[in-house]
Amino acid sequence: MTEQTHFGYKTVDEDKKQTLVRGVFDSVASKYDVMNDVMSGGLHRIWKRFAVDQLRLQKGERVLDLASGTGDLIALMKPLVGETGAVLHTDINAAMLGEGRNRLLDQGVLAPTTQCNAEALPFADQSFDAVTIAFGLRNVTRKENALAEMHRVLRVGGRALVLEFSKPNSLLKAPYDWYSFNVLPRMGARIAGDEESYRYLAESIRMHPDQETLKAMFERAGFKRVDYFNLTGGIVATHIGYRLS
Repeated sequence: MTEQTHFGYKTVDEDKKQTLVRGVFDSVASKYDVMNDVMSGGLHRIWKRFAVDQLRLQKGERVLDLASGTGDLIALMKPLVGETGAVLHTDINAAMLGEGRNRLLDQGVLAPTTQCNAEALPFADQSFDAVTIAFGLRNVTRKENALAEMHRVLRVGGRALVLEFSKPNSLLKAPYDWYSFNVLPRMGARIAGDEESYRYLAESIRMHPDQETLKAMFERAGFKRVDYFNLTGGIVATHIGYRLS
């Protein structure tokens, strides 16, 4: 019997989710950056800078960025690791990967680009000093597999960081829900020409594990010293964990 999972609020077969998610990002790739700025009021740039600061990257380190999309984290991380280090630009979606590669080249940022699935990474054990994924984990079918792979490819002492939408505090919940289900899809229709993809975005956020649940998933994957930090009242959270053995 085929296992089932969520695609937004819909229940679908696990083997169909990747295709459905690919359709969403194929549709929005060319307008992805514009929509990020508009729907977050530019806050996503602050969230990403905070996440990268938590990593405390050093010159010469190797970083794997999963679900890189248009490469915002890579542009922030590459100067920190310097010419002796490397940041790999990866995504399961070819359209997003292409947009990101072109955008990074336009900025003069050179990063090896690989299309791959976060649930089955094509990298050797203990290959990286840090692994990151920003606003991508909620789209992964088997999140526990992705976390286990992140742990596997980290060197001992390495750290994994997830930046993702999460559960806001009680004061923000009602206005945030209203904005997500009333304003956001209309923005998607007007700017990206795709209302349904941004309705899926709002739904996928609600189906993603909350802060404590995701922390427990990190720990089950083998990470130690796991902690998280809420941003903008919990609308977004960063989770970080370490491979210590």
